[in-house]
Amino acid sequence: MVATSTLKTKSSECISDLVDRRYDQACIEKELDFWDHCLAEPQRNADVTEDRTCQQLAKMFENCLSRAKKTTLHCSSVLVPEKLTRRIAREVLRLASCEPCGLRGCVLYVHLELEKGCKRLECIVYDATVVPTFELTLVFKQDGTAWPSLRDFLFMGTCFAPTFRQVLKLSPGFRLVKKKLYSSSAGTVIEEC
Repeated sequence: MVATSTLKTKSSECISDLVDRRYDQACIEKELDFWDHCLAEPQRNADVTEDRTCQQLAKMFENCLSRAKKTTLHCSSVLVPEKLTRRIAREVLRLASCEPCGLRGCVLYVHLELEKGCKRLECIVYDATVVPTFELTLVFKQDGTAWPSLRDFLFMGTCFAPTFRQVLKLSPGFRLVKKKLYSSSAGTVIEEC
């Protein structure tokens, strides 16, 4: 069954025609109710899809930080401010919204800004089947106001190498840099949040 905006109501002719073709009437009613709902509230359905995509992106960032904590960051845990990954995901979706392929055409480089420069954590390709049309560079920032715990001082030099940290605390701020790959005149967009 195909839904179009020309179907205004559930006319008895339409339903009887489908019943004559051996469709179950209860199934027909449910289908028509579903499409009536979709046509009546298209923005709400788009919001639900965008929210789901935002949650998936936030989960990707959390997984990236989780993988990087042992391999790249050399720490036992990473403290992430509440809703930081969700805010970043919304910003990424906003920057991807004006692109030809949307988020599917994005290559996302994830970095962490430390005292001594930036450290690359991971490269995320949202859809590997699509040729990238733009790059985003996400830079997490370390919280410089965090005091080391007493436990960090006690363990330093005894059990762990000097480069190993117990806890890394991220700042609520981040930086996104967008670079379009298909247009030489577009330039680079830098957003500090």
